Amino acid sequence: MSTLVCPGDRIGSADVYRAGSGTYERHGGIFAACCGQAQDATSSSGERLLQVTAPQDIKSAIPKPGAVVTVKVTRVQQTSASCKVLVVGSTAVSKEFSGIIRLQDVRSTEIDKVVLHHCFRPGDIVRAEVLSLGDARSYYLTTAKNELGVVYAKSSAGVPMVAVGWEAMQCPMTRVLEPRKVAATQPEGNPSASPAP
Repeated sequence: MSTLVCPGDRIGSADVYRAGSGTYERHGGIFAACCGQAQDATSSSGERLLQVTAPQDIKSAIPKPGAVVTVKVTRVQQTSASCKVLVVGSTAVSKEFSGIIRLQDVRSTEIDKVVLHHCFRPGDIVRAEVLSLGDARSYYLTTAKNELGVVYAKSSAGVPMVAVGWEAMQCPMTRVLEPRKVAATQPEGNPSASPAP
């Protein structure tokens, strides 16, 4: 198999494959995390993998203010969450860009009640918007819109979680709820229709 895919495209089942480079697992499926060619591969232990490789002639996207980006959270502190930018719009980045979600940029209301560890955890995949080029060559990002926030997270048991509202995700194995700033997603795992805080 060698198919051109875009970020968010479902390319296989987690029952058959494991997520390789350029992909992620969600709701029992394997999805593309970047634009490129989806390909079968075999790991050193003999497992079947799906991976997405960006063609060399695809220009790397550069984050600009107002652009929607997909990022991976690498570190969460009291006042900010550090991220690695994976995708700008629907285009994968080939350079490494860093982003920061500051406490005041997590949501638009009740900012004084935001606790970052209740919004993001390291390893979470987050949809965010670029505010500006911040300090130390990191972009300032925001999740202060309903459609922005965590789109993929694993529970403490290592299982991909399902959104059960605007502020929580649930482990389907243990049924334990974990707090997150959840993005409004479609069509799978829709949070309730009530406005996000």
